[in-house]
Amino acid sequence: MPVVRTKDNVHLYLKEWGEGSPVILLHGWPLSADTFDDLGIALAESGYRGIAYDRRGFGRSEQPPRGYEYDTLADDLASVVQYAGSSAALVGFSMGGGEVARYMSRHRGANVTKAVLAASVVPYLIKTDDNPDGVEPTVFQDMARKLKEDRAAFWPAFFQDFYGLGVLSQPVSDEIVDWSCALAMQAGLLATLQCAKAFATTDFRGDLAAFTVPTLILHGTEDKTVPIATSARKAAAGIRDSNLVEYEGSPHGLFASDKERFIDDVVGFLRGR
Repeated sequence: MPVVRTKDNVHLYLKEWGEGSPVILLHGWPLSADTFDDLGIALAESGYRGIAYDRRGFGRSEQPPRGYEYDTLADDLASVVQYAGSSAALVGFSMGGGEVARYMSRHRGANVTKAVLAASVVPYLIKTDDNPDGVEPTVFQDMARKLKEDRAAFWPAFFQDFYGLGVLSQPVSDEIVDWSCALAMQAGLLATLQCAKAFATTDFRGDLAAFTVPTLILHGTEDKTVPIATSARKAAAGIRDSNLVEYEGSPHGLFASDKERFIDDVVGFLRGR
């Protein structure tokens, strides 16, 4: 099984597509690298080398008892950047956007050429006195309680919102929801809970100035998981060389709900369009 060893000796599962300039893909919570299969194939067909890995505690990676805060997760990304062997572009979806941001500041953006933040939690998700547009803390407290009670029962409704399913809206199939629930159950409960706390409470506002490369920000205007007003719009205002593309009416799970447009935007950005 292809793995990368982190500096604290945790084995991360990874998968690759193609050859050429590396593009490292960071998945969202509570999923795995498999969510990037479509993008990875498109990158290979476009002359790039896609590299996706399962975050520690998720998918096929090891499940250590610690290391689920963003400093360690950024260090894990540094190990993957080193594995890539040359300068790489970074694509962070949802929670993965936080790893990109913390890597840019903690590792000074070493060997990064471009960055993509897709439906990202950056810069600060939770509501506080100095972040009044954020999400109420009780939302995350309730989520943690339900995960502890019966996480298998929690996922179906969570992914309904994640993909924007409703009476009049069906942007993905029911089978995509079932598949996502199965991916979520591959993760350890400890990792699931601690990463939820990390992406809910970590303040990335101080990391924005560390983005010194061209940055594409993609976000759905109807994202109920990571509302656009407290995330993408503020990230775009704080990242100097950034371009925000709003997907009108789209939900959180852009890699599936808006698959073709998402792939076209990412590949086009990498090509310089």
